[in-house]
Amino acid sequence: PTAPQPEPGDKPSQSYIALISTAILSSPEKKLLLSDIYQWIMDNYPYFKNKEKSWRNSVRHNLSLNECFVKAGRSDNGKGHFWAIHPANLEDFAKGDYHRRRARR
Repeated sequence: PTAPQPEPGDKPSQSYIALISTAILSSPEKKLLLSDIYQWIMDNYPYFKNKEKSWRNSVRHNLSLNECFVKAGRSDNGKGHFWAIHPANLEDFAKGDYHRRRARR
């Protein structure tokens, strides 16, 4: 499902969790490298293109702090990890329900 496109200069109303999840879910393997998550966000939300890079810290912060995101192996070239959505959150996120839930591990 594609998000409604805001005006190019507008900050998206979605949370970082929603942005990251939508990026991951849009990939064929349902996992992305950090750099690909950045790229997807910039491609889909031009607001972030000409912003200072502080939003990238927020992305990294959300990935590492939230149990809904899990590392899914190293990239082939060894540059970083793939990030995926925890199986416990996948169904909700796929429906666009991004309420922060503790992953049931």
